Amino acid sequence: MKIAVVGVTGMVGQVMLKVLEERNLNVSTLIPVASEKSVGNEVTFKGKHFKVVSMKQAIEMKPDIALFSAGGSVSLEFAPQFAAVGTTVIDNSSAFRMDADKKLIVPEINAGELTKEDKIIANPNCSTIQMVATLAPLHQKYAVKRLVISTYQSITGTGVKAVEQLENEYAGKKGAMAYPYQIHKNAIPHCDVFEDNGYTKEEMKLVRETQKILNDRTIAVTATAVRIPVVGGHSESVNVEFRNEFDVSDIRRLLSETSGITVQDNVDVNVYPMPLLAHGRDDVFVGRIRRDHSQENTLNMWIVSDNLRKGAATNAVQIAEYLIDKELV
Repeated sequence: MKIAVVGVTGMVGQVMLKVLEERNLNVSTLIPVASEKSVGNEVTFKGKHFKVVSMKQAIEMKPDIALFSAGGSVSLEFAPQFAAVGTTVIDNSSAFRMDADKKLIVPEINAGELTKEDKIIANPNCSTIQMVATLAPLHQKYAVKRLVISTYQSITGTGVKAVEQLENEYAGKKGAMAYPYQIHKNAIPHCDVFEDNGYTKEEMKLVRETQKILNDRTIAVTATAVRIPVVGGHSESVNVEFRNEFDVSDIRRLLSETSGITVQDNVDVNVYPMPLLAHGRDDVFVGRIRRDHSQENTLNMWIVSDNLRKGAATNAVQIAEYLIDKELV
């Protein structure tokens, strides 16, 4: 199985290598791919060194699967070129997520939609993945009617430049700015660019992608996305209105029985999800599960996940595992 990792020198690309190694995917040939300035550099995988190749070289090598994490413009240009030589592309950018003829996949929810004909598969946004992973079993039983979401997002979602900005500010040094304001000791209600409707792209991803993955355009969604000076993962406060009445203990049971979900919910001993504890782990953690007494059939939850792992790299590798297991590549 020839696997290309496109954008291998970036934060998500590096985590993709780590996850591929940890999950022991049967990689006969690793093809590390990055921009021209990184060609010839080396990356390490399973104790061996591999030279980074160019996009053109990688396409000529005809990998079975290409894991993309190099930005939307790169995906739009090169993903179709890989697909044209028979490669199945799993793309971590927003380039193809809302294309009507492209699948948007969280394996635990909708991997069954995939076929051999799907040559470009979209990986959802990090903040969407952890939320829908939690909502899917609840939607199936109680039918989600409306979501009110507030996110508290790690700087790693922006990239290495943001991490450097926080480290510089913490040390009292001047340096390049990933954000329009200081992030140290701050919270910035601005993730991605603003759309004409006054919401950011990050907020609208939560709206559009949730409806597509859960296959229900009637779900009403509103979101506020905030960047905070945290490294370990994204946190979300999610208010869920269901169409049907529910029992809180049944919600906890359903979530506890769902693959990839860990319930951390015992306020008597201060047990609840935090990005510090989610960092480096693949599960989605959910806690502070409680009824919203201000409105009928409504629940509050606190959801945390490592945005570089289940929110990006791990989800992409899980899609690759499914494709291999079902002999779709």
